[in-house]
Amino acid sequence: MKPQFEHPTCDECRSRLGNVFCSLTNAQVNEMDSEKNCSIYKKGQIIFNEGNKPAGVFCVNKGKIKIYQTGEEGKEQILRLAKEGDVLGYRSLISGEAYSGTAAVMEDATVCFIPKRTFFDFLHTNSDLSTKMMQLLSHDLKEAEARLTGLAQKPVRERMAEALLMLLEFYGTDKEGSINAAISREDIANIVGTATETTIRILSDFKTEKLIELLGKKIKIVNHQGLIKTAHIYD
Repeated sequence: MKPQFEHPTCDECRSRLGNVFCSLTNAQVNEMDSEKNCSIYKKGQIIFNEGNKPAGVFCVNKGKIKIYQTGEEGKEQILRLAKEGDVLGYRSLISGEAYSGTAAVMEDATVCFIPKRTFFDFLHTNSDLSTKMMQLLSHDLKEAEARLTGLAQKPVRERMAEALLMLLEFYGTDKEGSINAAISREDIANIVGTATETTIRILSDFKTEKLIELLGKKIKIVNHQGLIKTAHIYD
């Protein structure tokens, strides 16, 4: 007999304390706890699809998610990554538009769904949450502008180095010192905006140059400053 899934409670959720919902009052936390619905997703499962209308927002309790758009030839372009504590679907919900991308699970995840009515009630009654949402949307716009500039102006080798540094900052490291996410070469290619074959070749070049080590699907950055120099990132 399978053990019954226990829904994470909002007042004890460490993921919530690191996102925009940390500003909720105790009463609002209790309300969100009673209104939310939590689900377990396996690797490869879809949380929401590009083109569908949102009915609420999603909060990642555990796991790793990718949000991507699909091109005319079926190739994915990864728009952003999400981990514990991240909120998904808020831009489309606030704008009243369909999802601009598809959210798929990269590693087994627990994700909570907060209905539209509850989310908007919080926005209308909690000025701190409204401010945090405006800051988050502004940050998203800045990231999108930087990504567009990078795709237009940076060579693929620089974009690859920058992507690895981003993954390191976003996911941290495991006990072996590797980036704490088993990301496929195809997904890395879809982050950088290049072919999988090109990704494999450049990663091999980085290994030869002793910038990284390749441990199966895991990647360990061994020369951080060298990778920064390769990415042409300056303070």
